[in-house]
Amino acid sequence: MLVIRADLADAMVAHARADHPDEACGVIAGPEGSDQPERFIQMINAERSPTFYRFDSAEQLKVWREMDDNDEVPVVIYHSHTATEAYPSRTDISFASEPDAHYVLVSTRDPDEHELRSYRIVDGVVTEEPVSIVENYQ
Repeated sequence: MLVIRADLADAMVAHARADHPDEACGVIAGPEGSDQPERFIQMINAERSPTFYRFDSAEQLKVWREMDDNDEVPVVIYHSHTATEAYPSRTDISFASEPDAHYVLVSTRDPDEHELRSYRIVDGVVTEEPVSIVENYQ
């Protein structure tokens, strides 16, 4: 189960809406050994595409080094789908390289509603998990 603060969930949705019609992407880092997302990191979709996302390689290297320096891990890796449901595509699955991360998808296909869902993706196997949005972590 992904337990995430409301402000972080709201930040993902806001980023997805701001980048629409292109896909948005980013990471929420948390302390190593913890499953609590803490630090929101909005990233650039190097593809600038409504159907595909890719982290800019230089930005990704910088972000991952920064997480290493802070003893953090990518707890959440998120991106948006602009015209389809919030479910990982074949490409999303093939690029999933962090087995401990929660892969969150936000669908912005409906201008009035959003869909936020979370998955674990390990060795090409997709498992949806419940999402609990809380005001504060216990």
